[in-house]
Amino acid sequence: MIRLATVIGTFEADFLAQYRDRVRPEHYRALGAMKHCRTQASLKMQAQCTECAHQKLVPHSCGHRHCPHCQHHESQQWLERQLKKQVPAEYFLLTFTLPAEFRALTWAHQSVVYELLMRCCWETVRTFSQNDQQLQGTPGAIAVLHTNTRQLEFHPHVHLVMPAAAVDGKRRQWRTKRSKAKGNYLFNHKALAKVFRAKLLAALAAAGLTLPGRYPEKWVVDCKSVGSGEKALIYLGRYLYRGVIAEKDIVACDNAQVSFRYRNAKTGKMERRTVSGAHFLWLVLQHVLPKGFRRARNFGFLHPNCKRLIALLHLLLKFVPPAAGWFKQRAPILCSCCGAVMLIVKTKMPPVFPGPAPLPITTQGAATV
Repeated sequence: MIRLATVIGTFEADFLAQYRDRVRPEHYRALGAMKHCRTQASLKMQAQCTECAHQKLVPHSCGHRHCPHCQHHESQQWLERQLKKQVPAEYFLLTFTLPAEFRALTWAHQSVVYELLMRCCWETVRTFSQNDQQLQGTPGAIAVLHTNTRQLEFHPHVHLVMPAAAVDGKRRQWRTKRSKAKGNYLFNHKALAKVFRAKLLAALAAAGLTLPGRYPEKWVVDCKSVGSGEKALIYLGRYLYRGVIAEKDIVACDNAQVSFRYRNAKTGKMERRTVSGAHFLWLVLQHVLPKGFRRARNFGFLHPNCKRLIALLHLLLKFVPPAAGWFKQRAPILCSCCGAVMLIVKTKMPPVFPGPAPLPITTQGAATV
């Protein structure tokens, strides 16, 4: 497995020379964090054996939310929280895609457009749920923003996982939707696309942003059944806190090029893409989100403030969310002397270098002393 830190160390200079005019402060922070993740330059933890008192220093992970080497435990915790909120209804995965003509506008105003994109997706499904004859209430949804294709190109879109159910607050009723026709059905995807398009265009104009000169009349919204929703949530949580590529998919790093593999969505087969090392770093870093922006959000009765409502629904509907027995516990640190478990007794210890410490990356691309 090729570490992303190795790729950064090899091609960082070329990357900064070619893309300096496009790199933002959050890109520099991500680059510096991932470069030193679990290396001799990172902070240290002191581990002590529970049996023989042997001690050793263990490098800290960088903890950056876009680092593919970190945040595995956090992704698992997020997924566990979502699965505990499951309700007895059929789940659907809705994908709202922003047309290619809006990508330049999105890149220039990421925080604003991403915020409006997620809000308009939710407002669209809430409108449809309230007007639906079987639901007539407020739905619940788990929304996750993705900005990449499988080839790592810039492609903003939002996934919503939502049960075909709603809560009528006035009448205090719980309603679920059942399709009478063959096949599973929630809402008409063409109607969803029309309403979503109108809401987002109005929101962008209200925010004072200049719309592209041309954009398509027909937008794309996909809506499909995903059963209990568990597999869809696993898919969304896979890269929620771990960046856009897994290090196991970086298959080669030589001759000033990097090769990575990805699964073709149409054929289902694994394919390989080879790009220059500098361009590979740009493909990864362009998906770093603005500081403080939350990629995943819960709406409606799945909002974190609705824990009591979810508990009440579970009680009244006599529903117990299935336990996920496949969650992995954090691997323990084992003593090299006796094999016993070691405990962390001290954290955030400064690194000890045999020579001068490496200089940090600044937003100007120059080292500080």
